Amino acid sequence: MTRRENAQHRRPSRRRSRPLILVVCGAERTEPQYFAGLRDSLNSRAVDIVINLQSKAPAQVVEHAAAFARHSPRDFDEIWCVVDVDEFDLDSTIRTARRSGIKLAVSNPCFELWLLLHHEDCRTSLPGFKSALGRLQKYVPNYDKARLDFAFFTSGVPKAVIRAKALDPSGIQYKRNPSTGMWRLVEKMTEFQ
Repeated sequence: MTRRENAQHRRPSRRRSRPLILVVCGAERTEPQYFAGLRDSLNSRAVDIVINLQSKAPAQVVEHAAAFARHSPRDFDEIWCVVDVDEFDLDSTIRTARRSGIKLAVSNPCFELWLLLHHEDCRTSLPGFKSALGRLQKYVPNYDKARLDFAFFTSGVPKAVIRAKALDPSGIQYKRNPSTGMWRLVEKMTEFQ
């Protein structure tokens, strides 16, 4: 073995200097596009986000996140699942997530509430996606779930965090409509800017 090869062989492994967060979304496009836009707008290398697309019920999203983390060569510091209440009963999903050490960012009734909070303070119960969409389209007229333009939300992120905290200061009261725990994940991402 040459001197150079020997020196490389003894080099200590590098310790990761930044946290690694896995974000598993329950939708194929909207949420992943939002997180990609947020990550890029923060221009932060302090947090790595892996977005794994699964179009499934919240319980399946949590199960997939746990399996993905177990089989990943990466060592995640935190695992988050982003899900909507919609028509799902989340009680067992929440228990499974807690047992697995997975954090949830739940929006009631849907993720579009979180997007709406970037533009207005919404404290009125929303019966479902269509009502959230109608209000959101006042600010983003051409809103398309398949092609989210983060430019419509960039400047409103700090306001959305404040408004979401006012709806649910704990970030875990998913039965309250409207409410969203998205602010907890967003704060975690901005913490390491």
